[in-house]
Amino acid sequence: MIELSETEQVRDWFRPEVPGPLIGPHVLRTGHGRILVDDPVEPGTVLAETGGGNYDLSGDPAGLGRAVLPHGFYRTDEDFAPLLAERSGPLYRWPRVIYELDRAPRPVPTVAAELRVLTLGDVPALAGLSPELQWITETWGGHAGAAASGLAVGAFVGGRLVSVAVPFYLGDRYEDLGVVTEDGHRGRGLSAACAARVAEGVLSRGRRPSWSTSPDNQGSRRVAAKLGFRFVREDQLYVTGYPPPPGA
Repeated sequence: MIELSETEQVRDWFRPEVPGPLIGPHVLRTGHGRILVDDPVEPGTVLAETGGGNYDLSGDPAGLGRAVLPHGFYRTDEDFAPLLAERSGPLYRWPRVIYELDRAPRPVPTVAAELRVLTLGDVPALAGLSPELQWITETWGGHAGAAASGLAVGAFVGGRLVSVAVPFYLGDRYEDLGVVTEDGHRGRGLSAACAARVAEGVLSRGRRPSWSTSPDNQGSRRVAAKLGFRFVREDQLYVTGYPPPPGA
């Protein structure tokens, strides 16, 4: 597989764009990640990669040749499953549910926190999040990329950053939201408040917010419902090398 320096030729591989994991479009729009192909002139197999081990694999499985596939989360179809199991196993199927928001988010109660858009000055605050929450900036190349985007919203309590929402994937038509909240501050409406602010920004840019989670993540599903997201479809990711996150 060959990494592309000019990616315009593979843009149509990720159309029509649908709500959910927008891995390829995110790489194309933000430059965070990379696109690999079997043939740079006439690609038959395309692998898009963002930080955090998130991959979009499409096309002809034969185009992978002898390529070693890294461990991670794959948005792909069943045709690639045997190769994933062979070259990157063990292989797990992680059920997902996808939602989208086609209107302004429902109003949420005022929270006892300072809500604001994050800036580069907030990189130390992002680094101070608990280890299990650090994934929230991975698709932006890390804390500095997410902070510099101007799209992340944080909630501060007592001067400490305790909740963050950001478009985890940025597409042409959709932006798929991610949100985290410190364990000791959950149940206070912070996730909903941050996500609502981000969703408003998505809509103001002429796109639609989407929301992806696992069926058993009741907290995430409650936040989506509180904001007015509507169910679109069931989906799945293929996870290789390690089990899906606990509770999945």
